[in-house]
Amino acid sequence: MSVYKSPERLTNDSYMTQSSPVRLFKQRLDGHIDTHWHEFYEMGFVVAGSGTHVLNGVPLRIGRGDAFLLTPADFHSLEPDPGDSLQLYDLIFGGHFIREPLQELLFAHGTHHTAGYGPEETAAAEREFELIWEESENWQAGSGMLVQGSVERLLIQLSRGSRESRAEASGRLAENQPIQPIQPAVRKALIYIQHHFRETMALEEAAGSCGLSPNYFSECFRKGTGVTFQAYVQELRLQFAKSLLKTTRLPVTEICFASGFNTLPHFERAFKKRFGTTPREHRNL
Repeated sequence: MSVYKSPERLTNDSYMTQSSPVRLFKQRLDGHIDTHWHEFYEMGFVVAGSGTHVLNGVPLRIGRGDAFLLTPADFHSLEPDPGDSLQLYDLIFGGHFIREPLQELLFAHGTHHTAGYGPEETAAAEREFELIWEESENWQAGSGMLVQGSVERLLIQLSRGSRESRAEASGRLAENQPIQPIQPAVRKALIYIQHHFRETMALEEAAGSCGLSPNYFSECFRKGTGVTFQAYVQELRLQFAKSLLKTTRLPVTEICFASGFNTLPHFERAFKKRFGTTPREHRNL
């Protein structure tokens, strides 16, 4: 089995190839994998062993038959139980690989998914991963279609069995404030924002992701979520930073930029206004 040690940031250049939009690893983890995040999407599936998966700051027990899906907006760490190893498939792919209807199915209400499968579902998932592995090792005519079909079946299975996904921020941001039903175009933009909020993002870019003019998008976004586009993005960034502060020892300056803020003073002011403490004070609570 191949093994790789995860750095704090996993980049497309290091792990993806231009020749294939999908890569599959077989991993055996004998020790702690530090907190990290990715520029790509990652689906993990535990084949054997047990341990703890800390996902966005929340510890989850994992063992055979557990699966998870993370986007570039999520971060995690993994640790086998003492004296044990975690054996898992680790499938990575770019966002463009997921077709739009599947994007909506997976991410209409959040980013990550986790699920625990029963014996039949576990066996079915293992068959799909083995097919992807075999086709990837012996690429030939039709392999791309077979791999895409298997990946999509795995993602649909995970979506159906998901026991936990992060709720959209819209309702949290506007308590007691009436909101209108969210238009399909704005919902598409919300998915885009959830996956790219740590990058520099202008309203025009978000509007372009769903094919609306900036002015009309801004109006529809406010009516549908109860907050402005800028407030929505800032809340996602602040929640991400808050989780990093509590679950990592990364320097505050690094967390500032990793969360999507351009300057440390702006980050510190926004954080204190939102949570009542500075980032450094919050870490020590």
